Parts: sequence; structure tokens; C-alpha cells
Amino acid sequence: MQQHTYPLEAWCIRETAFDTDSHFLDETLFALGNGYIGLRGTGEEGYSGPAGTSLDGTYLNGFYESEPIQYPEAAYGLAKVNQFMLNVPNAKGIELWLDDERFDPLTGSVQAYERVLDFRTGVLTRSLEWTSPQGRSVRVQSRRLVCFDNKHLFAIEFEVTSLNFAGRLRLVSALDGAVKNLEAGDDPRVGSAISGPTLHMIDSEQTDSFSALVQKTHNSGFTLISATETALSVDLPAVTARQGQRLTQTWELQVSEGQTLGLKKFGSYYSSRDYDAKELMWRSRETLASAKAAGFDELRLAQEQYLADFWQQADVQIAGDDALQQGIHFNQFHLLQSVGRDGKTNISAKGVTGEGYEGHYFWDTEIYIFPFFLYSKPEIARKLLEYRYAGLPKARERARQMSHATGALYPWRTIAGDECSAYFPAGTAQYHINADIAYSIKLYMEATNDQEYLVKHGAEIVMETARIWMGIGSYDREGRFCINQVTGPDEYTALVNNNYYTNAMARMHLDFAAAIAEQLQATEPAEFARIAGLAVLDANEPAEWRRAASLMNLPYDEALQIHAQDDSFLSKKVWDFANTPKENYPLLLNYHPMVIYRHQVCKQADVVLALLLLSDQFTLEDKRRDFDYYEKVTTHDSSLSSCIFSIIAAEVGYQDKAYDYFMETARLDLDDTHGNTHYGVHTAAMAGTWMGVAYGFAGMRVVGGELKFAPSLPAKWQHYTFKIHFKGALLEVHIEPGRADYSLLQGEVLDFMHGDEPVALALSQPKQSRSFA
Repeated sequence: MQQHTYPLEAWCIRETAFDTDSHFLDETLFALGNGYIGLRGTGEEGYSGPAGTSLDGTYLNGFYESEPIQYPEAAYGLAKVNQFMLNVPNAKGIELWLDDERFDPLTGSVQAYERVLDFRTGVLTRSLEWTSPQGRSVRVQSRRLVCFDNKHLFAIEFEVTSLNFAGRLRLVSALDGAVKNLEAGDDPRVGSAISGPTLHMIDSEQTDSFSALVQKTHNSGFTLISATETALSVDLPAVTARQGQRLTQTWELQVSEGQTLGLKKFGSYYSSRDYDAKELMWRSRETLASAKAAGFDELRLAQEQYLADFWQQADVQIAGDDALQQGIHFNQFHLLQSVGRDGKTNISAKGVTGEGYEGHYFWDTEIYIFPFFLYSKPEIARKLLEYRYAGLPKARERARQMSHATGALYPWRTIAGDECSAYFPAGTAQYHINADIAYSIKLYMEATNDQEYLVKHGAEIVMETARIWMGIGSYDREGRFCINQVTGPDEYTALVNNNYYTNAMARMHLDFAAAIAEQLQATEPAEFARIAGLAVLDANEPAEWRRAASLMNLPYDEALQIHAQDDSFLSKKVWDFANTPKENYPLLLNYHPMVIYRHQVCKQADVVLALLLLSDQFTLEDKRRDFDYYEKVTTHDSSLSSCIFSIIAAEVGYQDKAYDYFMETARLDLDDTHGNTHYGVHTAAMAGTWMGVAYGFAGMRVVGGELKFAPSLPAKWQHYTFKIHFKGALLEVHIEPGRADYSLLQGEVLDFMHGDEPVALALSQPKQSRSFA
């Protein structure tokens, strides 16, 4: 499988040849979504290529089936049920027939082909000329969008023009419910273990323009209605048909040479996860009728307006590297397409572009993706935090299953709040998920001062999750607070004592929880009493959190003068990198976990990630020594790794390394550098690209609620610009050789630091410049 080399255009990806070798990958790259619906980038006519070279998927964020996890050897407390995102009915199908020949780009010949995904309009366009095996030629053009302002709706405009053909033309609009999920095989990162249909038919409705399938999941108990409404450009009734779970409308007519025929198709998905099952049909009809009345162009205009607002706040501009500019816009666009904005859904590791990791949500959200939305679209960031609050009851249940008498333990991977990780050494053992969520709440409060959120949701999460550290940790004979048998971010090292990242983040978490308790007791005593009552919080617990934080065991090796990844990491044999063949990476696919665990080898940033998140707790010399040591033993087999190493490399002055690591992240999916993008994009790495600009080259940090910048300019760049929301203001940061320009675009005042210099912007002086070396 190979990828295209796309023309380097800042605001789109453009394909100028129909290439079967890259088709599977292109389906991911040209996918459209709106945070709920995801349509992979297959043509309306489908794909007739060999098995294993395509996945014509349609996905709904948060809509899932569940299955019991089968363990040959079970144990108490193991995750019991897996949840996985479903491939739902394909509603975008449109067949074209010229007499007895079906339009199929894999037969006949294709001329003048172009497909474009435009990041500013949110529209996928395709135009091609096709000559059938018997010599009939047509031009096929289509436009497709998935509406940002109505999560249930997508639209397609399909046109066919006869070039040398006069005769019988047939168009078939299909709604196909006979779909299934991708099977995982031997790669744990891909698909699910379920084969066969996952939805069973309940009912269907059909007229000559409307089609609807009513289906239900077998185990999770959700009802789904998939529906379409069509409009042909000529007044001709359709012939309807049903074959199993496939509904069709067919129009057949005589066309003359040069004649153009158009079909507009609107599709919707409604499920009982969002509404009472009795409401789904009328909601589907109403949504589609409104869309049909409005027309494709009106939906396109609304899409452009939504994206214009998004880019006005989120755009990162870079002059001097066209490949990077395209990569950043591609990543930001896909992040927006993937993120749930309703407080009930999150953002999965692969977004809504593929079935990798089964549609599960991880810590990727809080540590990698959340900052992008917090500083670009803070209202979306809040919705992500609301999703975690909705999961608090399940987190409390999980804590009891894990023998914690109090508190809440969030799942490592989930959709609806249950722990879905069947491999506990790299799943449940990653207790740092609690601290990661608390960290995102801390970031949010520092950036927004949203006290209403803190009182309503945040405080309860932070305090309930902090209690788990007291349940899992204990004091050793030297009086240090130790956290044993956990796994940190590095999944090549599992079930260790005193993982540095985990302990350091737990210390932050405990201090933050105590500070919130003290603040609310002083300023909102009634609300604190309410929250304490819900959690049955003992009056002396905040003091215990403070004590544990102050005595936290943070491993440090005096001989090497580095922070040890855990108590035993530095005593292990270093992995034999020199004699490991290139084809044996990623290691997880070629070595038993026990082989990997007994070596000094990291899959991804662990201590190095702590250097970023807890930046003020380390000196520059600390960071440089830690970076130097851990870089040598890190494979970067995880797509979450390179962006973090880039940021720290920039901070410690390794500019060339910073740039190389950054480029690995910025075009990871466009260049398919991990070789698995055909199963879905890597949303964490996409957000890591934004972090690389803001945190890395611009040196942005928030310490104790104070915003700071320490900018640098990569040698290849002429300048770069980005914007952030902070404390009610919108700040534009523009960096060019030797100078940083700061402009207040919204808000009345903003104070921050440029290196060691204070900067105060106000309506009376909205722009200031500072120099840097």
C-alpha cells in the first residue's frame, strides 16, 4: 500500500489521479465528519477492488454495541464488557448505469480526475470523466458535506453529464443496512473482535423520495434510524425496492448527448442514545424535509460560515514550509470533524474516520487534544469536561470494583463510561488517567476562571478522583508516599512502583483537590457542603491530601542526575537497539510483553511528558539531562511521542531535533508514517502539532494561572502566527526573526510574560512587540 504525494496547498488536499494502490488510505484522509457522523471518503458508487483494500465505513460518535469480554483465565475485577463503535448503514450510495453498464472507476478508463477536500468550506468535491468498457463516456461530479450545525445531517449533490452517450440512464439511490465492522486480526490497534452484522432490522419505511431503516443493537439495546431524502433534477417518480436490509429508489430515463442529470441526497442518523425511541422517526423526517427545502447550497453556506468562525480563532499560519502549513490545517480540520460537542460524547483515538481502537476514548483527550480546543474553541473544551462529569457515576462503580472504599476511578478506554480495556497491565493499571482529567480541569480553570463549571461539575470530579491516590498509595518506612503497581504513559514498562509521571501528576492532583476544597469552603460553603455530602467527604481528607502530596516519592538517580522513570527502570538491561531489525518495529507486534517489560525501552514520552506538563518543577538542566537520557531508549512506536519530544527539544535548545520531531507529527497521517492511517487518523498526534507550535516554538506555558511565552523561530520559517483564548481575551501571537508581536483581538485587558518581561495589553494599547534572541 502506498500514499499519494499531494500538491502542497495550504487549505486543501487534492487528488488528481484515481489510484487503487492508495485507495484505502485515501478513504481516511478524505473522510468527512461533524463530531457525530463520520463518512469515510469512498465514492458514492462504492468500491469494487480486492478485499482488504477498502473500508466503506459510516460511524456515529458514541453509538456503540457491547459484548462480554471472553477471558480463558478470568480474575476478579477484570473489565467485563467491551463497547465498540459500529459501522452503521451506508446512506451515501448512488449507482449510475448506462444501459447495462454500471459506472465503476475500476472498469473502463478514467480521465480528468480530481478530488478535493477543502478545509475552509468543509466540502468534499469530486469530478471525473469516465469511459465505459463499451465506449460510453460521462462526466460525474459530486459534492458532499456533513453539517456542523446539525449533528444528525449530511448532504450529497451528484451530477452526471452524458458526453457521447444517448440512451437509457439509470440512477439508484441506496440505503444499505447490511454492513459489518472490521475484524481486528492480530493487531490490537485495529477494529473489533466481532464478525457478522451488529444491527438487526426492526422495520423500514419508504416512499419514492424517503427511505428509513429502523434497527437495534443486540446487546447495548439502542435503536437507530438511518434515513435519506432525495430530489431528482427532473420530475420523475422513483421505483422503490427492498432487498433484505437494502432500500433503493431507482429513476430510469432516456438521455441525449450533452444532457446533465442531478440528484440531491440528504441523510440523517438518530439514535435512542440521544432521544426516546418513539421520537426518532419524526425527527428524521423533519430534519430531512427541512434540509431538502433549504437545498444543498444553503447547507454549504452554513458550513462555510461555521468554518470561517473556527478558522478566525484557530488558524495557525506558517510562512516558509508549505508541507507543514498543509499538514497543520489538515490536522486542525480533522480534529474539528472528530470532536463531540454535546457533552455526551468525547473524541476517540481515530475520530470518526475509522475503526482503529474500536472508537474508544483515552487519556489522549485530556493531555493532547484538550489544550487545542481550550485555547482555540473553549466552549468545545467545556463540553469535553462535561462528558467526564457524565461518566462520574460509572467511575465510582469502577473504584468499588477495584476495592476502593471511596472515590472514583475513570476507565482507561471507554465509550459510555465502563472500563473496556481487557489487558489490565496497559489499561486499568494506568491510574494516571485520574490525574490527567484533573490536570485538564486545572488548565481549564486557569484559562477561563469558569467558577460556574467548577461548582457544578469540576470540584466533584477533582476531589472524588483525588481520593483514589489515598487508596492506592501508602507511606514507606522512610515516610515517603509511594504508589505501587501502576503503569505510566510508557506502555513498554508496566506494573511498576513509583512511576515518576504518575507520582508527580498525583502530587499535582492532590494539591489541586485540597486547594479547591479550601477555596469552596471559604467562598461557597453551601456548595462545598453539597458536594461533600454527595461524596461523603470526611472533613480531614483535604489535609491528608496535602500531606501525601508533600511527601510524594519522586524517583531520582543521583549518579546519572536524572529523574528515574520508576524504582526499577534504570536497573534493567537497555534494549539492544543496534541489533533490532527495522521491520521489528513497533515492538509490540513482534515481542511478547514480558520481553519488552524487562528492558529499558520506552514506547513513548513518560518522564519527558512530565517535563512539559509540570514544567515549573524542573530546571532547564534537569530537562536537558532527562531528555538526553530518555531519547536514547525511546522507540516512538506510539504516535503520541514525537510531539512531546519536539516541545522539550525546543525548550532545551535542540532546535534541529525539535524540528525533525515536529515534522514527524505534523504530517504523520498525510504521509502515513506509522503505516496504519488507513484504519483512521491519529487525533492525539494531530493536536500535538498545535502543541508543537504553541508549547514548543512559542514556548507557551501557564504556571500558577500566569501565561508565559519564550518564543523561538525555526530556521526554515519566515514567520508564524497563532491565536489563543485566555481569561476572556483572544490573543494573537506573531513571531518573526528576533521579534514577537502580541495583539489583543478580543477582551479588554490581558497580562502575561514574554521571557522575563511583563506585557500588559488593553483596549488603549492592544498591540506590543518584544524582542528575543
